[in-house]
Amino acid sequence: MSLALATALVDMYGKCGEAEYARAVFDSMEEKDVMIWSAMISAYSRANRTNQASELFARMKDSGVRPNQVTMVSLISLCGEVGALDLGKWVHSYINQQRIEVDVILRTALVDMYAKCGEIDVALRLFSEAINRDSQMWNVMITGLAMHGCGKQALELFEEMQRQGVKPNDITFIGLLHACSHAGLVADGKKIFEKMVHDFSLAPKVEHYGCMVDLLGRAGKLDEAHKLIKSMPLEPNTIVWGSLLAACKTRKSPNLAEVAATQLLKLEPQNCGYNVLMSNIYAASNKWVNVAGVRKAMKDQGTKKEPGLSSIEVNGAVHDFMMGDKTHPQTRKIYEMLAEMNKKLKEAGYTPNTSVVLQNIDEEEKDTALNYHSEKLAMAFGLISTAAGTPIRIVKNLRVCDDCHTATKLLSKIYSRVMIVRDQNRFHHLIDGSCSCGDYW
Repeated sequence: MSLALATALVDMYGKCGEAEYARAVFDSMEEKDVMIWSAMISAYSRANRTNQASELFARMKDSGVRPNQVTMVSLISLCGEVGALDLGKWVHSYINQQRIEVDVILRTALVDMYAKCGEIDVALRLFSEAINRDSQMWNVMITGLAMHGCGKQALELFEEMQRQGVKPNDITFIGLLHACSHAGLVADGKKIFEKMVHDFSLAPKVEHYGCMVDLLGRAGKLDEAHKLIKSMPLEPNTIVWGSLLAACKTRKSPNLAEVAATQLLKLEPQNCGYNVLMSNIYAASNKWVNVAGVRKAMKDQGTKKEPGLSSIEVNGAVHDFMMGDKTHPQTRKIYEMLAEMNKKLKEAGYTPNTSVVLQNIDEEEKDTALNYHSEKLAMAFGLISTAAGTPIRIVKNLRVCDDCHTATKLLSKIYSRVMIVRDQNRFHHLIDGSCSCGDYW
């Protein structure tokens, strides 16, 4: 097999999510150039396999093959996706040491990585230092500010973008609407939506309507959000109805939630996420008969809830935790720290918010269930594995629950640690008992 064909196969398998097949082809080649090394690292990057990608990169260097910009973009992008800041910083340092040219694509990847790893000030500095900025770099910076709840800064950056003569596109406005949504800037969000249509002649896509529904829903304007959906010139999809359903959960509106869930299940009957949200809404209202009905339907359909997963990077390696996880090599020490955390929380006056445990069990059992949420396990591991005063960074695949949010605020004060949590929606910077989200998320 020629090296060119092998590289193409590695690339193909990687893009299809088959990293093991890609690795088999990669290992079968005795001679390897920078292209096949980069393709294999990219395959691991697409699969979010951080430890394997970093190990392969180390082997690449040891073999005497000099990485190129493609290699660096894959590694940096992976660090951003999984929140591996230490590894990302090391790769950035390597780029500077090896004097690898930082073109607009690589710099954009660096800006994106630092923003996704919670270092928004570093992202802003790299962005400001860039000589050439295309629309993609502007979009990445605006989206990064949105994730951190910096709505006003995102709007100011958009004004600067216009002064620089860079034309915004669909993605720009999605970022801006998200920024307004996470910061509660309803009036500004409406203006941005109008500006997109009238000043830039961009027809709103279904994603923009989804952002508007999210903006209104987060602000508690559920009826207005529903009215917007009914007046849409486009057929509302799962993004739109999903935004309304999520808002109904936050605002505890079961009646409108049923409307949204009915539409979602028509569009995607096999997607269990909507049933899970509906079950959660019923459970929060103590409607256990309804909960049982929804869960029976899920069981009959053979669908399962996506498990919560929290990740933390320590010494360049990413560690994953699920609720009640006991698979980690340091499980005993983690649970000892967890017991200490719970003791200190109670001494500080913390009372578990058992309403977020959506099961028909007694309060004592709910307390126990809350203690073992994935983010608390990741936090306990972070506390025993890092030096005092070191920030703890956690990435969660779902929205952080109300109880964990409250507990993390208190723990940031108890242990004098900065806690940085990236959930499905946004960043939470928790310092000395308060959160950057202002409890609005």
